[in-house]
Amino acid sequence: MSQQTATASGSRPPGMTDVAELAGVSAQTVSRVLSGHPNVKEKTKVAVLAAVDQLGYRLNSAARTLSSGRSRTIGVVSLATVNYSGAVMAYGIESAARAAGYTVSTATTASLDAPAIASAMARLVEQAVEGIVLAVPVLSANDDVEALSRRIPTVTIDGSRTESAEVVELDQVAAARLATEHLLELGHQTVWHLAGPLEWLDAASRAHGWRETLESAGRSVPPELHGDWSPESGYQAGLLIGRMPEVTAVFVASDEMAFGVIRALHELGRRVPEDVSIVGFDDIALAAYCSPALTTIAQPFDEIGRRAVAHVLRRIDDPSAAAEPESVSPQLVVRGSTAPPAA
Repeated sequence: MSQQTATASGSRPPGMTDVAELAGVSAQTVSRVLSGHPNVKEKTKVAVLAAVDQLGYRLNSAARTLSSGRSRTIGVVSLATVNYSGAVMAYGIESAARAAGYTVSTATTASLDAPAIASAMARLVEQAVEGIVLAVPVLSANDDVEALSRRIPTVTIDGSRTESAEVVELDQVAAARLATEHLLELGHQTVWHLAGPLEWLDAASRAHGWRETLESAGRSVPPELHGDWSPESGYQAGLLIGRMPEVTAVFVASDEMAFGVIRALHELGRRVPEDVSIVGFDDIALAAYCSPALTTIAQPFDEIGRRAVAHVLRRIDDPSAAAEPESVSPQLVVRGSTAPPAA
């Protein structure tokens, strides 16, 4: 049975090895051709393209890349998560890319380790993406991440840092200052903080801004509590907070954790905001509809995603352009979950 007949029989879609066999080259060579590697003979490119055409293997994207030298694709590295913020950020990225005539290819990673992030970036490079948005919190990039950031126009969000990538971020320290100052201005003597995982740069920056604000105001700094962004972790922290009558104000590093804190306080008979004021972070859609409606820091996820795409496209069009980092200003949204402390 011929290669074409075998793959056309419906038993399975054609793969890279099928293209390699038909073209008379190795699978590695096919990968190099499809990723736009410069050191491939023209005769080999033609043979691989013919095999791609004959087998229908990623026909549209492969043929377009080989014929024009442009894939019109932006890669996104994201963390495998069900958090609301990730979905909204992805929507902003995809909408902006589509408006510019680009498609988006996403590579997820279950780990924040630099090798896992480098592996996700490498998968995108193999797809010949023209630029990459790192939507994961890179604490410290390794040599592979740095090399890929230099090779491919790269923009980071979620507080990531590499030497070569351009940064688009919310000013997390300023955001935490807004939240903490709001509670102090209401008359609370100090503010407790439920932080996110400190391997996330955003969480560490919010904790720093909270602590710095209290110290600047000459207030005592309570022990820092930690959650994992989930409502359950907020609920567990709330069970602890609710048993401490001296706690009258809490800044929570995410809305979803804040929902858990409020639930625990209700169960313990602590009223929000009469007994304990709560400020969240993110301003997700549900924040306005919980009971009471949540005072929070608005983080424009979709807008940050759109701006990240704009930065990537600028670097694709002009690789020699100087980096132009951008910081988005936070906004405090005051609702019913905060009030002056009880007399």
